[in-house]
Amino acid sequence: MMIIAAGWISILLLVGGVALDRTLTGLIEKNFDDQLEYMLTAMIGAAEIGPDGEVFFNRPLGDQRFLEPNSGLYWQITGKGHEDFPSRSLWDRSLQITAREDGHDVHFHNSNQFAGEPLRVIERAIVLPGSDTRWWFTVAAARGELDEQLARVRAIVIWSFVVLGAGLFLLAVLQTWYGLGPLRRVRRAIQHMRATGTNRVIDPLPLEVQPLVEELNALLEHTERQAEEARTHAGNLAHALKTPLTVVTNAANAKAPDLAETVLRETKTMRRQIDHHLARARAVGRRAGGQARANVWESASAVERAVSRLYEDIRFDVAGNRNAAVAIERQDLDEILGNLLENAAKYGGGSVFLTVDTDPDARECTITVEDDGAGIPVSARTRIFDRGARLDTGKPGTGLGLAIVRDVAEIYGGSVGLGTSEDLGGLTVTLRLPRAAAG
Repeated sequence: MMIIAAGWISILLLVGGVALDRTLTGLIEKNFDDQLEYMLTAMIGAAEIGPDGEVFFNRPLGDQRFLEPNSGLYWQITGKGHEDFPSRSLWDRSLQITAREDGHDVHFHNSNQFAGEPLRVIERAIVLPGSDTRWWFTVAAARGELDEQLARVRAIVIWSFVVLGAGLFLLAVLQTWYGLGPLRRVRRAIQHMRATGTNRVIDPLPLEVQPLVEELNALLEHTERQAEEARTHAGNLAHALKTPLTVVTNAANAKAPDLAETVLRETKTMRRQIDHHLARARAVGRRAGGQARANVWESASAVERAVSRLYEDIRFDVAGNRNAAVAIERQDLDEILGNLLENAAKYGGGSVFLTVDTDPDARECTITVEDDGAGIPVSARTRIFDRGARLDTGKPGTGLGLAIVRDVAEIYGGSVGLGTSEDLGGLTVTLRLPRAAAG
């Protein structure tokens, strides 16, 4: 930021300095030329042709320097076939004229015809009354005073802009340093947070960086929550595997005759637990990967076709909003709906209804799955979500279906609830998922 500020300040000051220098020097030169032109006009106004055909002045010119030799201010009148009529200040020198064809116009030019004395010259050709000769009226002034004024102005401009540039750059440095001060305070607050072991930035900070601090605290909270979820997840998995491993170990130590059956049974239990935790871990990973989006109708139709092949005697009906989309990965949505439809088909009486987006105006997308089975008592609707909980042990299953549905839904910010179906009389599972942004 400081380098960019210094670069722009230098460029702007350079452009402004050049423009100001040209303006001021132009005004000084114009003022100098106007004085010469005034003297030339006075010469022409006082010039007349005498009886001998030569030019003379009917009144003396007012500037005393014309009478002082080598004074730096000179005039001369030149006509073809006539002797030059010079000012006394020229002494034994004479001015050279350019003799341009368009001499009736005033012409300015610089001349170095006098050694060590550069001149600013104005000349004009005039035909005076009573004469056919074209007379060249010339006024010249030494440029020393003019050049000195120009040098003095340029020095003032240069030093002024140097001081101005240094001041602006210093101001930019101070502004940048002061402007970035809140970020340095944020850095110190984070260092203090790490040193003290706190998990939030609680130091008082300027309002300019308060949104950044809030986002940082939110990120810390999110990271802490994910770490806690990971610790809980690892602990649950370890606890779930501990009992089967203990059973297998005891059976092996006792050399039980049914060791093979025990190993197979407990291995299946461990596999179910591992599959459940892997499904949850995959859902967490996919949620953190980006903005998820899935069409509910497409997922429900695909799952219904798959489940209907396993339960050919069950009647499935899918209805609702075909355009509903939720903020969840398609694979996870398929797993949730697959568990719900399979449970409804397994424990129902023959009919399963799935309704997509029962309230399109709500902030969340609601999906209901109803069956005509025996349902679940109100007292058991809380513990049925526990891993391994089963009310009907007469049918094969793992007891992990609703637990997986609940865990994956909560990972994406959704929820799942149980109720009684008004139409079929069995169980109603109400799944609420965050609605995907329009796109």
